[in-house]
Amino acid sequence: MANFLILLFGELQRMQRYNIITASAVVAFLWIGVLYLTEIPDITFIFPMLIYVDATSMAILMVGVTIFFERQEGSLYTMLVTPISKQDYLLTKSVVTVLSSVITLIILYFYVMIFKEIALNFAALLGAVILTALFHSLVGFLLTYSSRDFTGLLINMMKYMFIFMIPVLLEYIRILEHELVEMILYIAPTKAAMILLYASTGEVELWEIIYALSYLGAGSVILYIMVLKRFEQFAVRESGV
Repeated sequence: MANFLILLFGELQRMQRYNIITASAVVAFLWIGVLYLTEIPDITFIFPMLIYVDATSMAILMVGVTIFFERQEGSLYTMLVTPISKQDYLLTKSVVTVLSSVITLIILYFYVMIFKEIALNFAALLGAVILTALFHSLVGFLLTYSSRDFTGLLINMMKYMFIFMIPVLLEYIRILEHELVEMILYIAPTKAAMILLYASTGEVELWEIIYALSYLGAGSVILYIMVLKRFEQFAVRESGV
């Protein structure tokens, strides 16, 4: 626990030094701008969609950005020769990523509570954000492992977006309404994420909530095992040892 807290504090310091915290704040205020320009008073339908985009894409991006900055500093090599466990290192990054998504949610929810109309269960939305961001932070690790540099990460992230994120988004706003397409999308983890986020409106069937929780919960465990197994190989490769 002591090592974890030290790593957590160090991770927050690095994020501040890399200006990642500032960038996250800018993104949050950009979402506020989108909400401000939305003329619909009741944004209950729109809000989960914005949170969906943030909790998936930003979680992937934040993990990759911090790791590639650490590579430039030689921190990955340090990890191999210190008593800090891989588990603590990976958990710290995931926790910080989840925390960033939660802070964004709180900022946006605070804004809409004052200036807009919204009818959501905040506790359910918070739980959905935590699970969605956790899952996609682990996706971020795997995409980073498969990338030679930051440009490669962006390319891999765009592939993920086109295959998993955008189709679910198009279905949500009723552009994709074909029954076969809707059934196929249940394969995508982003479909489970959208279901959980939208469940905060109280308009999702129980079986879909169970499916989404099972998918993201079991998926997070499987991804964590994969990330843990591949971490040392990635750290050795990137540190040039």
